[in-house]
Amino acid sequence: MSSAPAQIAVTGLAVMGRNLARNLARNGFHVAVHNRSKARTDALIEQFGHEGEFTAADDLPALVAALEQPRKIIIMVKAGEPTDAVIEELVPLLDEGDIVVDAGNAHFADTRRREDALKAKGLHFVGAGVSGGEEGALNGPSIMPGGSTFAYAALEPMLTRISAHVGGEACCVHVGPDGAGHFVKMLHNGIEYADMQLIAEAYDLLRHVLGLSATEIADVFRDWNTGDLESFLIEITAEVLSQVDESTGQPFVDVVLDQAEQKGTGRWTVQVALDLGIPVSGMAEAVFARSLSGDVVRREAAAGVLAGPSSEAKLDIDRDAFIEDVRHALYSSKLVAYAQGFDAIRAASDQYGWDIDLGAMAKIWRGGCIIRARFLDRIKEAYDRDAALPSLLVDDYFKDAVVSGQDAWRRVVAAAATFGVPAPGFSAALSYYDGLRADRLPAALIQGLRDLFGAHTYRRIDREGAFHLDWSGDRKEQSA
Repeated sequence: MSSAPAQIAVTGLAVMGRNLARNLARNGFHVAVHNRSKARTDALIEQFGHEGEFTAADDLPALVAALEQPRKIIIMVKAGEPTDAVIEELVPLLDEGDIVVDAGNAHFADTRRREDALKAKGLHFVGAGVSGGEEGALNGPSIMPGGSTFAYAALEPMLTRISAHVGGEACCVHVGPDGAGHFVKMLHNGIEYADMQLIAEAYDLLRHVLGLSATEIADVFRDWNTGDLESFLIEITAEVLSQVDESTGQPFVDVVLDQAEQKGTGRWTVQVALDLGIPVSGMAEAVFARSLSGDVVRREAAAGVLAGPSSEAKLDIDRDAFIEDVRHALYSSKLVAYAQGFDAIRAASDQYGWDIDLGAMAKIWRGGCIIRARFLDRIKEAYDRDAALPSLLVDDYFKDAVVSGQDAWRRVVAAAATFGVPAPGFSAALSYYDGLRADRLPAALIQGLRDLFGAHTYRRIDREGAFHLDWSGDRKEQSA
């Protein structure tokens, strides 16, 4: 404890807030801490006060009074109304130039609204995405701050020091104005949804097509983690699959309920991408798959009623060849998911005037965050070569990767259909790839149908303008 002013404050001391405060203190910063329930503040000081310099505050006025100016206060409470309530209580206590940071999983539209409201009062509001879970918050997360350049300049020495580092570079960069940071964090989570769904599908195929045990599949994932698929999620997949349940002796994965929960960021991603007109089919299928897993009423009604493929339809599968095929399918599908995610970031950056550096986003995701992976270096290199790259999939490295893996990819999707194993992520990714490369899509027929039933008009390939056929009359073409 010190009588000198604290350099930064954290209010909200659940696991993430507590660990972020500890991270700051461990890195030499004097941290004022507060929680609505004083017991959490006291517990932090009692258990971890030796880790650095803390000042405990019983209420928000005391927290504000403990800080040097301009004040820097991180809010780590539940997104939505609880965050608004803290801001409403905090703002009257602050002075012009003070900085409020929301480091929770806020919707970027809320961040834009809050930034506007605080700017009118002479305050700076920063929406900072923080990824890495409780371990990352303590030992070095990936940090995605938005907001004003003034606010980032004031926060930068702290944020870069407490973030993860890869190759000597901090996994933290100023993303852009207002809601840019929280938008990028939302897309990070959307990619995370897709990534986990694809991993789950790979596991399911190896289990039900080849009949491998959870332990055997863990070994497969460990092997995959030594190559192009190397990533945090592949690494911990092997850990989960090798875990044995203490009470039953069964594989841990077999005693866990098969109903995946979600906190909403994946759903937000899909909704926002629809508004932007960007197809994020991999993320959408991941969200739908989680919803289906929890749809107990319909799943129970269908169990034993809806028949699967006949045993005669199943094929003889070579074990090692199929494992290699699934590896290719997983890698190709992951590349599609990341490509779709970066497309959405670019579209939002253009729409909101954020000027987001896509290569920098790949760089700060290389460490600390949940989707950290070896090929993020490749993504950064792709955008370094061409900042205006229309799709990651047309970069030479990624193009070669998906083209060389596509035969295996197709075999896996076919095997999933043949064996009746749901693989919506693999299938959607392959369909996106095929749609992207197609010379001509069946959307022409859709335009004809829309014109017939609703006079919505159509456009031609040979001349400019919109047209309509008199479908109920002489079917002559008219300019719309």
